[in-house]
Amino acid sequence: MKQLYKATLILAGSVVLASCSKYEALDYEVAKPATIADQEQIDAYEPLKSYLDRQANPAFKLGAAVSMNDYVSKGLMYRLVNSNFDEITLGYEMKHGAVVQANGELALTPVTNLVSIAKNAGLTVYGHTLAWHANQNATYLKSLIAPVITSSTGPTWDLVTGADFETDAATNYQVNANLTTSFTAAGEGAGGTGRAFKMTNATVRANDWEAQFFLKFSPAVVAGEQYELSMKVRADAPASFSTQAHVTPGAYKHWDFFGTISATTQWITYTKQITVTQDMATSGAIAFNLGKTATNYYFDDITLKKYNATGGQVKVEKTAEEKRMLIIQAMETWIKGIVTATKDDVKVWDVVNEPMDDGKPDELKTGIGRTTAADEFYWQDYMGKDYAVKAFQFARQYGNATDIHFINDYNLEYSLAKCRGLINYVKYIESQGAKVDGIGTQMHINANADREKIVEMFTLLAATGKLIKVSELDMGIAAGVKTPQATAADYAAQKEMYTFVIQKYFEIIPKAQQYGITIWSPLDSPASSFWRAGEPIGLWTEGYVRKPAYVGVVEGLKKK
Repeated sequence: MKQLYKATLILAGSVVLASCSKYEALDYEVAKPATIADQEQIDAYEPLKSYLDRQANPAFKLGAAVSMNDYVSKGLMYRLVNSNFDEITLGYEMKHGAVVQANGELALTPVTNLVSIAKNAGLTVYGHTLAWHANQNATYLKSLIAPVITSSTGPTWDLVTGADFETDAATNYQVNANLTTSFTAAGEGAGGTGRAFKMTNATVRANDWEAQFFLKFSPAVVAGEQYELSMKVRADAPASFSTQAHVTPGAYKHWDFFGTISATTQWITYTKQITVTQDMATSGAIAFNLGKTATNYYFDDITLKKYNATGGQVKVEKTAEEKRMLIIQAMETWIKGIVTATKDDVKVWDVVNEPMDDGKPDELKTGIGRTTAADEFYWQDYMGKDYAVKAFQFARQYGNATDIHFINDYNLEYSLAKCRGLINYVKYIESQGAKVDGIGTQMHINANADREKIVEMFTLLAATGKLIKVSELDMGIAAGVKTPQATAADYAAQKEMYTFVIQKYFEIIPKAQQYGITIWSPLDSPASSFWRAGEPIGLWTEGYVRKPAYVGVVEGLKKK
């Protein structure tokens, strides 16, 4: 039956007003707009967690992901979460990158404060996460395995610049207009290997500096410094040529720099050490004056070195085993710290997050051969396949004997091969002596997700005998659809899919294996968000208005 509004219309004319006659009221009944009526029906539902049969499902957790600040500030999100959910998961603030500081110390006070506030509100906290490749303090972890820097014993000659002419890059040398240049063929360089730089002075010049080759370097020389020039040189005809000091190529400074070089038709090695005079100071280029002899000149293996009286630094790489042990120790310190600090109240952890590779679902992810983000660190690249074994063992060692430990991954409903790969990895972890209590499937899906694959995923997970959690459920409309484009039909489809997922979880996962379901994004995602930006993925709008998806979750919980 349509709900009706009652409206009163006051009829009064100017004559009535003038004569002080009685007002005459007429009543109208107006149909309530469908959108308002529908929203009132949605708003009439009880809080989500009230639809769980607690006697039949005493251990089931209906969870929500929330940011620490949104919760501890005790605003709208705090009240929404407390009213509708049993458990919270922090999206970031319990991860390595948020807790581990630049010096390796753990900033645990914000975490313990959050846990205390949740406990006082009657909610539990799901620990997320101990071993992941993202959201890590990668800078700190990499510093542990960086090469050891040591001082060498005694003075050194440190390379300033050089050129072996094996590539065409000419960043530190050039010639003036009176020289033509090319490279020799491979095998025609000094000693019959590689190639050399060839310069041709076609005619004898009035001045030797009219044909010049320049070697550039930085920083400029300072009076009193010592330098060594070494090079291999030959010419098609015997030739002698001087060197000059230039501030930059063509900006003459001093008539002599590294002496006069005599070239023959055979390769010779020329080496000259100098102490910079005041006349040479501020120079940043060596000029070779080739204008007095018409011939082809060949230069190879040029180096310019600076004397370092105090010695240089030497990098000593750690061995693979040394790195492995250092990273194991870092993992233990991290897990021990956060688990011990929260063990009185946090009884469940995502111990290992997103281990499996998308392209090779039977293998682990790796950072090898790819450019990693600043906060990425792949524990498995240093600890090997047993990184998860260690993580589970440390979590068990420093937590409570009855704690529940999960492994968690995404796209298991999209790639059944990845689902099987994760299950096989769990078997491997347990074969190495660690215990895995549960498997989490994230389920960041759309309303048009493949329902048959969802059923198959739950079937595969149920067969493991492990606790199963839908750990990060959120749902868009379809790929690329943003909130402004979503229609009533889209929201109806989203509602139905929420019901389907929750209903199938309860139907397929045996009751003893049902840990719970966590809604990853209670609100629609803002356009500025890093996560599914601008998508209508929530049960509430950004303005905290319930959506049809809310009813979809209710129906799923009611139909269990």
